[in-house]
Amino acid sequence: MLFMLLDGALRLTMGLCTLWGALALGHRLPLAAPGRHLVVTAWVVAGGGWLWLHWQGARLVPVIGMAGQMTVLLAWWRTLVPARDLDWAEDVAHLATGTFEGDRLTLHHVRCFDWQTRDVARVAWERRVYDLSRLVSVDLFVSSWGRPGIAHVLISFGFRQTGGKDVEFVTFSVEVRRQRGEPFSEIGGFFKRYELAIIAADERDAVRLRSNVRGERVTLYHVTLSPQARRALLLSLVEGANDLAREPRFYHTITANCTTLVFVMMRRIIEGLPMDHRLLLTGLLPAYIHDHGGLVSGYALCELRRRGDITARARHADAEADFSRRIRQGIPGWRSGETSI
Repeated sequence: MLFMLLDGALRLTMGLCTLWGALALGHRLPLAAPGRHLVVTAWVVAGGGWLWLHWQGARLVPVIGMAGQMTVLLAWWRTLVPARDLDWAEDVAHLATGTFEGDRLTLHHVRCFDWQTRDVARVAWERRVYDLSRLVSVDLFVSSWGRPGIAHVLISFGFRQTGGKDVEFVTFSVEVRRQRGEPFSEIGGFFKRYELAIIAADERDAVRLRSNVRGERVTLYHVTLSPQARRALLLSLVEGANDLAREPRFYHTITANCTTLVFVMMRRIIEGLPMDHRLLLTGLLPAYIHDHGGLVSGYALCELRRRGDITARARHADAEADFSRRIRQGIPGWRSGETSI
């Protein structure tokens, strides 16, 4: 019985190695499609051959063959490094970077696009300066497109403007850095196909793109961090963005995406935050934050989700200058009709 279990485990391992290698080669081998398909086919035939030999009773030869095959593949895999300079898509052409002078934060390359379609926008990148002593809010946007548990997360920081009630927002988004015209593949995100990007954007750009242009459902949650924690989170994001600009990294669908990177930064601020499956299923992140006291108290999560659905308000606000104020009407934690807390 023990030998049967070991044989089964070994065959499963060989099968998984064959599958992983085929996907890795298919997504990352720098050959034209015909050549890449030929190599993938050869890999699968070789892996299947070792499995067949093992099934026929051979033991040592299939293991040595599969091990040698994987050794060559992994040696090549380790040579893949993230790129710094490629022909990037317009919306990820510049990574966020920032500098500090006391309470003065300067963000370089804040994206301020006016989106016309999913792929067409009036392009604008700006240098913006923020007073950290006027940082008054952190909001979480969760944008979903109908796939259970899957969503994109954005974090928006609000700075009270001098002499008024209005608040200016800058939104951070951890995204895939695609090349111009390159489609996105979630499977490819497991196989070093894309670089990682941290983007700073005007809130109307980042939110309207998803709610009005892509037709996604966007929900806003006001996050109840202390002033010190708000500041620490923002500084951590900017430092992470600066590090990424110096040393490119690969995007990974699980280990380096919009939620997991923010969680790593939050753990530097709030000790003891536990790991949770909801950090992998990004659409469930609000439930995780709610359970740890990070959302407005006195409301059930379902009520925060219902009142935080800004999709219709964002579509009505569309081109209005007070877009951020309009989408916050009725949001728990924000005063109705004002962009103030």
